[in-house]
Order: sequence, then structure tokens, then C-alpha cells
Amino acid sequence: MTIENPYSLEGKTVLVTGAGSGIGRATSIECSKLGATMVLVDINPDSVKETQDMLANQELNHQHFVCDLTDDAALDNLVSQVPTLNGLVNNAGINKLLPPNFINREDIDKIFSINTFAPIFLTQKLLRKKKIVPGASIVFTAALNGVYSSSPANSMYSASKGAINGFMKNLALDLAAKKIRCNSVNPGMIETDIMRQGAVSEEELEANRKKFPLGRWGKPVEIARAIIYLLSDAAEWVTGTALVIDGGVLLAR
Repeated sequence: MTIENPYSLEGKTVLVTGAGSGIGRATSIECSKLGATMVLVDINPDSVKETQDMLANQELNHQHFVCDLTDDAALDNLVSQVPTLNGLVNNAGINKLLPPNFINREDIDKIFSINTFAPIFLTQKLLRKKKIVPGASIVFTAALNGVYSSSPANSMYSASKGAINGFMKNLALDLAAKKIRCNSVNPGMIETDIMRQGAVSEEELEANRKKFPLGRWGKPVEIARAIIYLLSDAAEWVTGTALVIDGGVLLAR
């Protein structure tokens, strides 16, 4: 007897931004294991090629593109080349800790350009060119900060992620008639390079780790599996949802 797997991505083509590392890389690899044909996008040519080499089912002819997602011309070029998509994972993002007195326009523009404007315009351009098919799923990587919690010196990152969640919810309404679902994942602290940029000491990181009831930070693959759920037919009645994956840290607040 054949048992149907509702989490299978066979026959689906999925684009992931920020695919060169962290959650984006883990998502790309895990999606490929479940049968998806992957379209990988990253600004770093070596990293994104390395991710492609790590994918399962290489016979599916996975593709990768190097693209600065903040460049409108580069976005147009990317959209013209990618195939039609059953899944879009808007994952690329950056962070910079900025106490209120040190907030400046240059940093605000950079954070919002990558975290907020890039996924909005990539999604818009793909929709306009009919590259996202009816019945597809769009997933945004957001965060606890800006939606469910706050942390010191993190106002600009929180604002950028809060904005993308607001966009996601309205997009879910706008695209419901086409049966295109839109959701976000909102991770707690994840073991990725973005958290080790020298602005926070090892002592502060360890103190943060102890706040999680499950005793550790999350792993990129654990967020990837949640994204797969939202991409798959298992979540075909889920839209407009900001899914929390936080190791229980909100329980302790």
C-alpha cells in the first residue's frame, strides 16, 4: 500500500533567497531531499554554488543565481530568468544592533532595503510576471522581535521584521482568490552567522541561551522544517499565519 506524504515537495519548484548560508541553506537542502527543484539566490557566488552542490536529487537540474536583492535592475533580471514557482521563501536578511542614540539613515536604509523592501519587490515582480502559480505558497523569514517581543538596541531590525509580517498578512488576503498562501516563520535565537558579528560578548550570548526553557538555541534545520510545512500541501489551509518557533522563550517572559 502506498502511503501519501503530505510534506512531499515532488513536482514543486521552490526559490529561496539567502540560500548561501544559515536558514536559507538548510531550507534549500531539506526541500531538495523532499523532491523539490530548487532555485537558489544569494549575493555571494561561492556560498550559493556551495549550497547547490549540497542539494539532493541533482538530476532535477537545480539552479542558482547571484543577485543583489536591493538592486531593482538585478531583481528584474532575476525574475526574467527564473522558472514558474510553486514556492517562494523570502529569507535573506541582515541585522545590526543600534541603540536609539546611534540610529542613522544609512543603517536604516540598509536594514530595510534587505529585510523589508527586497522581499516585497521580489514578490511583486514575480507576481506581475506570473511566475508564481495559483496554489503556490510564499513564506517570509521574520523574527520574534518586532512581532512578539523586543530586545535592547534592536529597534531597527524589529521594525523591519514587523513591517514584513504586516505585509505578509495583507498579501495573504490579496492573493487568497488565487489560492496562493502567504505565511511567515518567526524564529527565536538560531545558531547562524548573523548572531556572531562582534556586537555581543560571549558572556551575553550565554546569558541569553539560559533564557530558553528547552535549554538551547534553535538550529537552522529546525526552521527549515517549519518552512517546508508551510510550503507543502500539509498546510494547504494555512494562510496569514506568523508561526512562532522559539524553544519556549516567550513562555519565560
